[in-house]
Amino acid sequence: MVSIHIRGLVKRFDEVVALNDLDLEIEAGELFFLLGPSGCGKTTLLRAIAGFHMPDAGTIKFNDDDVTQVPPHKRETAMMFQSYALWPHLNVFKNVAFGLEERKVPKAKIRERVDEALAMVKMEGLGQRKVNQLSGGQQQRVALARALVVRPRCLMLDEPLSNLDAKLRIEMRSEIRRICKEFGLTAIYVTHDQKEALSMADRLAILDGGNIAQIGTPEEVYRHPRTPLVAGFIGETNLIEGTVAFSSGDNVYVTTAIGELAGRPSDPDWQPEVDEKVVLSIRPECLSIEMSPPTQNAIAGKLSESVYLGEVAQYSLLADGHEEPIHISELNPRRVIRDADQALYASARPEDVILLPAP
Repeated sequence: MVSIHIRGLVKRFDEVVALNDLDLEIEAGELFFLLGPSGCGKTTLLRAIAGFHMPDAGTIKFNDDDVTQVPPHKRETAMMFQSYALWPHLNVFKNVAFGLEERKVPKAKIRERVDEALAMVKMEGLGQRKVNQLSGGQQQRVALARALVVRPRCLMLDEPLSNLDAKLRIEMRSEIRRICKEFGLTAIYVTHDQKEALSMADRLAILDGGNIAQIGTPEEVYRHPRTPLVAGFIGETNLIEGTVAFSSGDNVYVTTAIGELAGRPSDPDWQPEVDEKVVLSIRPECLSIEMSPPTQNAIAGKLSESVYLGEVAQYSLLADGHEEPIHISELNPRRVIRDADQALYASARPEDVILLPAP
């Protein structure tokens, strides 16, 4: 296992600053995810750690070893790509063995380690199978075995499941996490899939414009986002602009175009001042739909859409003064409201109304 220490990392491509004086700590044995919108720098950061991009400034350390200028093949890392990058003319065994052959490992040792790697990914007995005879999920397992067989200090995964169907993605999520934890691997994983990150990560970082917007466990980032970008990127949320009116106890009361709403700051060290501009984040599942006005945090509107999905009913409420519909998710619905002309109310508890600094 290896811990990774990044200090002041800068990477430019001509006039574009892809990484902007970035600091990051990844613990040994941690499954760490990098997320963010396209062009935020997550793949550049992954490739810098792997050694494919040399930074313009800053340092990268594996434990106490400075690897900033060390070439990729000497960093003892392994990369798993979005495209499986398997050799179509080689069988499964030869594909997995390729990295060991390049390292001049003895043949007997290669056989032992390839068999071990195939067993890790549950592909025992398929070493002689042609790559084009495998399913997409099996090819992904071979790509993972090829990365693991060299016994890397750190495993890098760049959108590894994006080419799989939904069922296989869920299956491979569990497999990758199981393998990383069972064998104590430090792993850095880039993805656009929020569900993938929330279900697999020990911690995750959201990048924005080459900077880290927030780092935390999946629960911390989802429940307590620190910026509107993070709130909107991880999961679905309703973002409502407003102005602080006053505070009372734990609650901060905010004047918005759809009424006064009580909420609480996401950052416990930040106390917004009266007349300060803020943004409220309310997750759809935190809102309940009512036929009559609730006593607090009432959002009045008319139903524009209702979708029944069995385990959940999803509603869109058009509230006067707010351009975007308010989205509401009701788990285990006992009834589904479909009357579009009916006046309805949405409400949320103050602890579920998250105050964020205005951008």
